[in-house]
Amino acid sequence: MSSFSGSSPRSRRSDGGDLPKGSDKYSGAQQIHLPVTSAVVDCGVYVDGRRLPGSDSPADSLAKVRALDGVHAGFVWVGLHEPDEHQMQQVAEVFGLHSLAAEDAVHAHQRPKLERYDDTLFLVLKTVQYVPHESVAQAKEIVETGEIMIFAGRNFVVTVRHGDFSELTGLRKNLETAPDRLRLGPFAVVHAIADHVVDHYLDVTLSVETDIDAMEEQIFATRSIIDIEHIYLLKREIVEFRRAVSPLSIALQRIVSDHRDLVSSKETRRYFGDVIDHHTRAADRIASYDEVLTSLVQAASARVAMQQNTDLRKISAFVAIAAVPTAVAGIYGMNFDHMPELRQVWGYPAVLIVIAVVCTGLYFTFRRNNWL
Repeated sequence: MSSFSGSSPRSRRSDGGDLPKGSDKYSGAQQIHLPVTSAVVDCGVYVDGRRLPGSDSPADSLAKVRALDGVHAGFVWVGLHEPDEHQMQQVAEVFGLHSLAAEDAVHAHQRPKLERYDDTLFLVLKTVQYVPHESVAQAKEIVETGEIMIFAGRNFVVTVRHGDFSELTGLRKNLETAPDRLRLGPFAVVHAIADHVVDHYLDVTLSVETDIDAMEEQIFATRSIIDIEHIYLLKREIVEFRRAVSPLSIALQRIVSDHRDLVSSKETRRYFGDVIDHHTRAADRIASYDEVLTSLVQAASARVAMQQNTDLRKISAFVAIAAVPTAVAGIYGMNFDHMPELRQVWGYPAVLIVIAVVCTGLYFTFRRNNWL
């Protein structure tokens, strides 16, 4: 299970090339910061549930909302994609975000969590993406992860995405067609994002379940021995999947129970209750998959041990059959003069017949006892 790279962009030379790490410190090269607009995916102002025309900078958008405060209920929604430290610092200064939360938003690789800084909630969501593959045996990874960080205040929402598959453009467009929901304020956007992420958890669990069913069928419905490493790959991906999903339960419940002064709308809290229910279903499925894979590992190990036992019995049976001519040849190969049947014409064929009869008898005895 792979995750995105959460590192900040490297410094750039004036000619557009990468500066070597530390070059601004040792060679005197000046670090060039990219503008905030290069990290902004979209910035919109929403008043009474509808988006105002145009797209201003985050600072101008917030100023517009504050100018309308007291006349119309409005908020700003700024979407960022993998900003660097300088870009995030500028956004944090505009919206008054805490430096610790802003640092987490830049470096990412956070566990799902909810933190409160004064009148701002900081929510971390893990996004997941199923990696298509023909079979688990050919797959290098099953699920990859990204992150969405959400800063939500009284009149703004700032989303910071990490990963190439966690885009929110479609979600924003869908919300803009539902002004009744946007009229509930910034936390309606937080709910919509959480609901979108959690519903995708359910979609990924269905895809993973298909892999588990195929693995189970291969173990119990075929005589071939499956490579246990393939089961361990799937189990490792499920464990990582569970780590990405399970901790979110506490964060979602705290939004509803501990921060009612910010999430004041009863309707919004009801929406979050529905998300919690969907998250519980996803978490339960993932936990059950982990248990199933543990059982499959045990079943595959038992099949390997059974096959080894069967092979050992076959080897032992053939060794016992081969021991008969070996013993006879060893006795008559000792070159003594006074041994029975040495001078008889029928001695040699008689010995061969005895060997053949005994070996045949042993073969059918072992075959009847399922050793061969």
